[in-house]
Amino acid sequence: MSPWPRWHGPAMARLWGLCLLVLGFWRASLACPMSCKCSTTRIWCTEPSPGIVAFPRLEPNSIDPENITEILIANQKRLEIINEDDVEAYVGLKNLTIVDSGLKFVAYKAFLKNGNLRHINFTRNKLTSLSRRHFRHLDLSDLILTGNPFTCSCDIMWLKTLQETKSSPDTQDLYCLNESSKNTPLANLQIPNCGLPSARLAAPNLTVEEGKSVTISCSVGGDPLPTLYWDVGNLVSKHMNETSHTQGSLRITNISSDDSGKQISCVAENLVGEDQDSVNLTVHFAPTITFLESPTSDHHWCIPFTVRGNPKPALQWFYNGAILNESKYICTKIHVTNHTEYHGCLQLDNPTHMNNGDYTLMAKNEYGKDERQISAHFMGRPGVDYETNPNYPEVLYEDWTTPTDIGDTTNKSNEIPSTDVADQTNREHLSVYAVVVIASVVGFCLLVMLLLLKLARHSKFGMKGHDAVFPVREVKPWTGARQKKNPLL
Repeated sequence: MSPWPRWHGPAMARLWGLCLLVLGFWRASLACPMSCKCSTTRIWCTEPSPGIVAFPRLEPNSIDPENITEILIANQKRLEIINEDDVEAYVGLKNLTIVDSGLKFVAYKAFLKNGNLRHINFTRNKLTSLSRRHFRHLDLSDLILTGNPFTCSCDIMWLKTLQETKSSPDTQDLYCLNESSKNTPLANLQIPNCGLPSARLAAPNLTVEEGKSVTISCSVGGDPLPTLYWDVGNLVSKHMNETSHTQGSLRITNISSDDSGKQISCVAENLVGEDQDSVNLTVHFAPTITFLESPTSDHHWCIPFTVRGNPKPALQWFYNGAILNESKYICTKIHVTNHTEYHGCLQLDNPTHMNNGDYTLMAKNEYGKDERQISAHFMGRPGVDYETNPNYPEVLYEDWTTPTDIGDTTNKSNEIPSTDVADQTNREHLSVYAVVVIASVVGFCLLVMLLLLKLARHSKFGMKGHDAVFPVREVKPWTGARQKKNPLL
């Protein structure tokens, strides 16, 4: 009997998986440089003989270098340089370790494309100098450099500053060789004319109206002389800068309201480190109602809206053309505020058909105003079949007076007629209830009178006075014999 059937199903799947795994390792090994081993995520070169003389690179059409997250190099005395393009293919690299090797030089842009790099260990190499420019764009958790023969110079003073500002108590024992070739603790290193730079903006506050232009000035200082540049982030408005030695200016034209709240920084950088001074850009602009929708029902009825404006705009609602005085039954709620954008709703508590109509939102500040209208239908009038009467009027009252000037957002009865929809609704409800009660009482009284008249009309005695309606029977003494009943009685 053939053994083939035994390899059907899960057993066959496991066999194929094992084959693919072995094939993957074999393919990876073919792509690795000599003296190195590779997996789909890791490269390690630890064999001193024959060793490597250049940073390991994978063969073309082999393992995807973007998947490599860790590279370990040890005991490679002939590895001396990391060039600009040696590491750029490993964009997913997180951990780089080169220890007990002959590394002497690292190019400035060696790690420019390795934004995911978090841990670097260059312990016991031949580095005599290392610039902060290699690492300034990286968010490093660890940079270990012990055991390197650094030369005492201004080029490595940034390491001393880094050690002094580092929050971790685990500082490294770093040394450098002075002019007498003696080891000097980096913590005690003093280099003349070698210090941190400074940057100062002329205007600590920056407020401008939308569409206008503004110029920001900055001055820098330090020894060595720092380089000045501007960090404007994702500024939308058109801008250009001019720099001359220790002075710089940034001109922003046709300023957009989208840039309100953004930070602009003047940065001074030299060998030792950097300093920056920042300012928040505040843009004033007229309100805009960017969103207004029909009411939705949740816990309360809500007419949602979104308003932009700076300074914060005052909001006023109108109902069928008249100012809507807010109360505990109808009020404006702001749920989310995003700097110059406000998300909220007009909240209505149990609205009825009395609240159906047109609602207008007006947003106003000192730079202008905007308004939008929405028609709201909460429920139909009781007792009206809208399928058979589609043109039946929804609004009960058409005598609203439309204001011609808004003025203040508060109502002034001697200037603009207004209506409080919630109070009006309550009064109308009370009136309806009163009419129903009175009608019920009157109807009951009429019913009682009709019953009495009907009884009187069918009486055997007619209406001949009190005794005819209610006759008094004369009581006679008992004679022992049944008397013949009088037919009139």
